[in-house]
Amino acid sequence: MSLLRDIFGRMALTVSAYAGDKALMLAAVSAAANVIVADGEVAGPEFETALAGMRAHPILEKGYDTLMLESELYDGIARARTRAGRAENLRHVATVAGRPQDQREAVFLIAADVADHEGISTIEATALSEIAAALGVDEAALLRASPVKRAD
Repeated sequence: MSLLRDIFGRMALTVSAYAGDKALMLAAVSAAANVIVADGEVAGPEFETALAGMRAHPILEKGYDTLMLESELYDGIARARTRAGRAENLRHVATVAGRPQDQREAVFLIAADVADHEGISTIEATALSEIAAALGVDEAALLRASPVKRAD
């Protein structure tokens, strides 16, 4: 039975990769956007780090081209400029909380890479904690597994 479940699981992953997984894409974009805007400035290198992280994820890379990801990231950043928008972004993040652990961790790690561009500031650490809580992942363990710099 386990073998059959693995086969169907892999097939579902392949189908969602080519069809595009909008919930996963919006979660990744929204998490990255909340971190990008957290310190009050939108830096080009942070934007590029977010895009690189999303393009490195097999489902997002196959389902969305760079232009689509850029457009969605701009929309996420625009939302993140207000409290209501940041809350909406967190709701997008939370939609994947029931997904497999590797997908939830990937969303968190994309955001962590963005935050770690010049070291994680206190305000970015707060944004990461909110994202980790929305995803139901162990923030401390993930950050320990891939060391980060602290700005403060």
